Amino acid sequence: MTADHRSRVLAPLEAELPDLEALYVDLHRHPELAFAETRTAGELARRLEASGYEVHTGIGRTGVLGVLRNGPGPTVMLRADIDALPVEEKTGLEYASTAKGVDAGGNEVPVMHACGHDMHATWLSGAADLLARGRAEWSGTLLAVFQPAEEVGDGALGMLRDGVFGHAGAPDVVLGQHLVPGPAGWVLTRPGVIMAATDVLRIVLHGRGGHSSRPETTVDPAVLAAHVILRLQTIVSREISATESAVVTVSTVHVGTVNNVIADHATLEVNVRTFDEQVRTKVLAAVERIVQGEAATAGSPKPPEIARIGSFGVTSNDDAVSAELTEAFGEHFGADRTMEAPLVTGSEDFSEFGKSAGVPSVFWLVGGVDAQTVLTAIAAGRFEQDIPSNHSPLFAPVIHPTLRTGVETLVVGALRKLSAPAVA
Repeated sequence: MTADHRSRVLAPLEAELPDLEALYVDLHRHPELAFAETRTAGELARRLEASGYEVHTGIGRTGVLGVLRNGPGPTVMLRADIDALPVEEKTGLEYASTAKGVDAGGNEVPVMHACGHDMHATWLSGAADLLARGRAEWSGTLLAVFQPAEEVGDGALGMLRDGVFGHAGAPDVVLGQHLVPGPAGWVLTRPGVIMAATDVLRIVLHGRGGHSSRPETTVDPAVLAAHVILRLQTIVSREISATESAVVTVSTVHVGTVNNVIADHATLEVNVRTFDEQVRTKVLAAVERIVQGEAATAGSPKPPEIARIGSFGVTSNDDAVSAELTEAFGEHFGADRTMEAPLVTGSEDFSEFGKSAGVPSVFWLVGGVDAQTVLTAIAAGRFEQDIPSNHSPLFAPVIHPTLRTGVETLVVGALRKLSAPAVA
């Protein structure tokens, strides 16, 4: 596909930016938690229909699929996730979210698009419309997938279980992208592994309860939990090679309900991040060994319970397609705005689509923070302190040029894999 084809497809973008900005602001103001994205899905489906797509809703509960058949050629899937997080927004933006939602435990919680999924959805909506308008410039089939529940790790699998590929066949390639706190307007690609695997464990440590004044009659699960927490920190520092990488985080600890009672159990949730399957196996085995050992040392009346309650696989890009897209992005944006992405310890369920279809997939990153602000923070050695990350209550991308860049990347990527139009 030539630069002329790209430029003709992208020509209407400038005029469409105000409408896309309004969509982004609307989605940001009205975030919805995993599998509750009914309003979001309805608006995205409406826009796909208006652009001429065959639209299927309710896939994997709240997922949306748009199909645009445009002659012979490859089937290209573009994916965006649409769910928000139980985070209270503190950005101070005029369009900041004040929404509430109900989490999986039945609790009312504040809700915010703290990971950029509102921008992802806007990018794909804009790109889908431009590709529909510019269908004279390409041939093939386009699948626009708006996926729910990425944050809980079951959205992609839910759509696959519900037959998302049964409507127009499996794709030949799957493409997606993520907003990151890098310089706005920059595009970051990486062959091979780009994002980590995640395993979430719930651990119940059993003690023997009693009165706080008589600890000698108890097995105190709070003390046991403290030993487990500290010992788990030695896995990365003492069991994983310095040339390898892992993260072990104890994310939640719950022990007891009142000050004068020693509880009979403690519950921990542990988040493990790895990039390599052998390291992943080693870390998970070490967690189990440490938990079992500390429980035995404390004299627990029964063995601990260790359950895996969540899991994301490694996000790994096809080398050949990644190289193709990197070249296309370099041609379109210039070398000063395209660079290699770092390994990201965050995780994604995006790869499930490519794995299920048995086809290549590529995931890349788009910066969303004022470029000068980022570069100044990096030069001062204060990037981590001064630039809010994804999932922060302060995370908020600059709308421009972030919005334009993300639409362009999807269009450029799709056109690179679709066929050129037949010559009459």
